[in-house]
Amino acid sequence: MSLLSDDTGYDLHLMLAKPLYFALFVNVLVPAALLYLCHYATNNNLVQSRIEGELADALFYVFAAAALIQGAAAFGWRRRLFARPMIVSMESFQEDMSSGLMRASRPVSLMVAAISGWGYLYFWLTGRFREAVVLVLFSFVVYQIVRPRLGSLKKLVAYQKQLAEKGQLLR
Repeated sequence: MSLLSDDTGYDLHLMLAKPLYFALFVNVLVPAALLYLCHYATNNNLVQSRIEGELADALFYVFAAAALIQGAAAFGWRRRLFARPMIVSMESFQEDMSSGLMRASRPVSLMVAAISGWGYLYFWLTGRFREAVVLVLFSFVVYQIVRPRLGSLKKLVAYQKQLAEKGQLLR
């Protein structure tokens, strides 16, 4: 069985591999490791609460709102970056598409990973592990929404092909 897509004629899996592995590392592995460190600090009483009570509760909602806004911004930024031309020439379409997808996916993946930072900051300020986990898990959910997928890549390839045929190339 060939990895080439019947619809496009390009190796979509190859295009998708680098951005997907980068995003998995940045959005899953690193936040999970940091969350483990927070759990370790909680179990060994290494964290002292700086903010307590109602102020800590209000701070959670402020951080949750900031995470929601950041998630929506990441989704919008992804759409905007994918709408730009990524192709230099039709002869190098496969390579241009691979590098363009990586170039567009990298900052979005980093922005999504930064959402988990709200959880770590909340943990550092309040010492509350459970609420911090909620914020970090929200970054995992946003990652699932904005991560590169094979179906969306097929649409992106068709769109980029249309742009290239119209003469709208990456300069």
